[in-house]
Amino acid sequence: MSPDKVANCLCVERARAYAARMASPAQPRHSKVANADLPMSIWLLVGLMAALMSTSALAIDINLPAFDDIAGSFGVTGNRQQLILFSFMIGYGFPQLLIGPLSDTLGRRGILLVCIIGYSLCGFACMFAPSFGILLALRALHGVFAGGIRVLVTSIVRDMVEGRAMARIMSLVMTLFMAVPILAPAIGQGIINISNWQWTFGALGIFGAAVLIWVFLALPETLPTEERRSLKPAQLLDGYLQVFRSRQTIGYMSASGVIFGSLFAYIGASEQLYSDVFDREAAFPFWFAVGAGALMIANLTNSTLVERFGMRRISHVALLSFVALATLNLILMGTSDESFPVFITLFVLNFACFGMIGANFSALGMTPLGKVAGTASAVYGFCTTTLAAGLGYMVALRFDGTVASIMTGFLALGVVSLIIVLITERGRLFGTAD
Repeated sequence: MSPDKVANCLCVERARAYAARMASPAQPRHSKVANADLPMSIWLLVGLMAALMSTSALAIDINLPAFDDIAGSFGVTGNRQQLILFSFMIGYGFPQLLIGPLSDTLGRRGILLVCIIGYSLCGFACMFAPSFGILLALRALHGVFAGGIRVLVTSIVRDMVEGRAMARIMSLVMTLFMAVPILAPAIGQGIINISNWQWTFGALGIFGAAVLIWVFLALPETLPTEERRSLKPAQLLDGYLQVFRSRQTIGYMSASGVIFGSLFAYIGASEQLYSDVFDREAAFPFWFAVGAGALMIANLTNSTLVERFGMRRISHVALLSFVALATLNLILMGTSDESFPVFITLFVLNFACFGMIGANFSALGMTPLGKVAGTASAVYGFCTTTLAAGLGYMVALRFDGTVASIMTGFLALGVVSLIIVLITERGRLFGTAD
């Protein structure tokens, strides 16, 4: 038997053993990864969670180089091509409010499998859309299933660990996950070069099928039966009320949604930014990958530091740095005739800040709500995604052929996010009680 087959068998057997333990009395959640009882090795777990998270990023980024081709195919002009992204985000947010509570009642695994199947089928369906309107509708449905996968990833990790351990695992997940934004535009460009834009969607269907097989073979149920909640309206309401009663959850959820609005603004306008402002359309996949690479390195760095320094210290420093870098970039772009080397240097540093913010804000928001992790993850995912997508679309729509139109949005959203964190922490930053 080959080493790969041996490893796969061991993974399946370990998953079965973990499932058996989940049928026994509730297991403790640990704030140190070394103490946690995981269903597979930490790196296999991180790899699987990253693959699941990547379904969303791939659906967003693989099509970016094809926006002009898709728009031209349907006779769409101007900023309307951004709807290829934002229609996906519309579907991505709201269904999480249903999928999260359902997973608290029915368990994670079965719902996850359904979401992956739907994701894969939607990818293939987008290939054959007869009109731009139908394509946008299919993209919205695609977002529904991708959002379900996303909320379940957070719930599954929270089932096993909490606090700094959760932040560390999610940072490692985000590190691997960031390989997708680095590679996806180049993959999309390669597909267009040898085929057509339709296969940028077909690739999503193929990727979804591969992830489905991995989950089916390796991932057990992570929510014990005795910890599941009733679907009675009173129980559902109580779960939502627990989320909205938590000052920490509401604060970091709102701050995360606002700051990541700038990320969505960049993604939505990135193809236009590099081609219209800097005349680097041919090198767009490379420069997009540079920013994603900085985010990947920052996530890896966060995973090595967070158990030592804590989520608040790291994320608060990163947020202040984000505001300072956006301010500097905006000022210099107005005084250096939009120099590309100046822009990209500061912009890459801005991107790195996201890697020190995302996983830490998420872990801080989820920490008080372990007993309703599915509902909490659903509310967190819906609110952050919907807020980020809405704000990102507003900023991207203001793109007028200049860097300032985007960087002004970065600065404004960074300042608002910082104000929310200050209110949440009652004016005290860099705390260690996390």
